[in-house]
Amino acid sequence: MKYTAAVITISDKGARGERVDTSGPALCALAQENGLEVVYQTIVPDEAEQIKAQLITCADERKISLILTTGGTGFSPRDITPEATKAVLDREVPGIPEAMRAESMRITPRGCLSRSAAGIRGGSLIINLPGSEKAAKENLLAVMDGILHGLDMLASSGSADCAQPSASVAAEPQKKSAPSMDVWLKEAKSDCSAAQCGMYLFHNGVVREKAKAEARQQTQGLPSVVGMELSYSEDRVSAAIAAAKKLPGIHYVRVWLNEGRLSVGDDIMLVLVGGDIRPHVVDALQTLVGELKSNCVVEKELF
Repeated sequence: MKYTAAVITISDKGARGERVDTSGPALCALAQENGLEVVYQTIVPDEAEQIKAQLITCADERKISLILTTGGTGFSPRDITPEATKAVLDREVPGIPEAMRAESMRITPRGCLSRSAAGIRGGSLIINLPGSEKAAKENLLAVMDGILHGLDMLASSGSADCAQPSASVAAEPQKKSAPSMDVWLKEAKSDCSAAQCGMYLFHNGVVREKAKAEARQQTQGLPSVVGMELSYSEDRVSAAIAAAKKLPGIHYVRVWLNEGRLSVGDDIMLVLVGGDIRPHVVDALQTLVGELKSNCVVEKELF
């Protein structure tokens, strides 16, 4: 099922035409990349009644599945988006902003200052995102898998294949959607480390049909791989990233790992490394990918 989305930018200067809105279009693009149909986009000033009116119209009249706001979540006296949002919600969903703040804290200690809120009105899910384009995209990507499942639950009156699962099914991780390389690279180039980076290199590992033993050890006669069960240690991944950042000439490192039951062709991992010169970046990427594969992930090929 394809869900609809709305993006509302909340900014006094943006509404007056004094500032170009980059967060709104970026969120529209990200929503579309994840299969959502963006049917409404607008800019309103930091006025509670106008914000509430937009949210109510999108939820009650337009029946839009996902309503994203960007801006007005900080400490300024004019930052009243969370208060306006909570005023129109039927039920809050605190786990979404909690997860977004946790992701932001991995990037900057100031991530705890976000006051974003999220919740449900009727059949719509409403989520506040920061006004910064970079932070808004990072926050949305951090919870996108959960959002899509939440929309399934709303559309199916809360069931969405979740009714009384067995313990084994409930504990089984679900595979994720890989982030956009283009988005990652754009964010890397807007990072404070960009001035020190002369090169960025990606690694994109995928599930292949040929078994590892046959590909690496030339073992013959093995059946074709039909899938993979993948899991990983977050602590070991964090340690590997920290170690990579200490390598000579390396100034930017980002890692995404899939998990759960994967099919042939599915993404296993995405790694981006930025540094001063090519030899340093190549060495760091090879070292980091090797560490991830050897000590951080557990791959079980399925035949």
